[in-house]
Amino acid sequence: MFIKKDEGHLIHEKIAIPAQSAHVSRPRLLKLLEDNLASYNATIINGRAGTGKTVLAAGFARRSGRAVSWYKVDASDSDLRVFCEYLLASIKLQRFWIDSDRLLQLTETVESDRAELLAEGLVFQLSENKSEPLLMVIEDLHLVYDSDWVVPFFRRLLPLLPAESHLLITCRSLPPAGLWRLRSKQMLRVLDEGELAFTLDEAVALFQTYGLNEQHARVAWLQTNGRAAVINEFAATPGRAGRAVADSLLSINRSGFKCLAPDFQT
Repeated sequence: MFIKKDEGHLIHEKIAIPAQSAHVSRPRLLKLLEDNLASYNATIINGRAGTGKTVLAAGFARRSGRAVSWYKVDASDSDLRVFCEYLLASIKLQRFWIDSDRLLQLTETVESDRAELLAEGLVFQLSENKSEPLLMVIEDLHLVYDSDWVVPFFRRLLPLLPAESHLLITCRSLPPAGLWRLRSKQMLRVLDEGELAFTLDEAVALFQTYGLNEQHARVAWLQTNGRAAVINEFAATPGRAGRAVADSLLSINRSGFKCLAPDFQT
């Protein structure tokens, strides 16, 4: 690792790609993210907790064929210097020539609402050397949305990113308006909860990895609306799918009996 000793206070789990689920694979969404690499400077995966943002991002990071930097944001990272320490440490693992000390000095000399200067400095250093394509992942950016440096920093960073770099952001709410407008300029692609939800075919494929059949998957899909975390828990919990199918059949039988009941009473 290329992190200096004086950066030892960093929590290294925050700049490591999370473990991947052995069962959940989303070919449809992975293909969409792959297409975004050539079409946009950045992608935002937006959805509430349990919609599969992190699993999807981690799965794509491992399959992208690119060098990957990963940074898990916490609410305590709202200070510009703290945010940049982690962001630069994660990038430096893949771009060793990044002069993080020089960039961090800017956080001390510029006002936070002038963070675009820091973005320009980062882009300049990213462009200094040609290397393999880079995927930069920032997880849970919504936790620092209220910081006054967020919009100026990312509004400047996204349009300037080198062609071989792509930024992938996960969040639980839509980005501030200053970033949202970049969608109209074809710089930013947003995946929302509707796209993140499992289709029926994806649910069937998931349940098959647990040795369960289409009937199990269909009942679970209807009950969970395809919500990623819930449907995965449904499949992974022993006996739950079978009980759900039995309950569904019982409900159908009861409905049929109620429809027939008036005939028996005549």
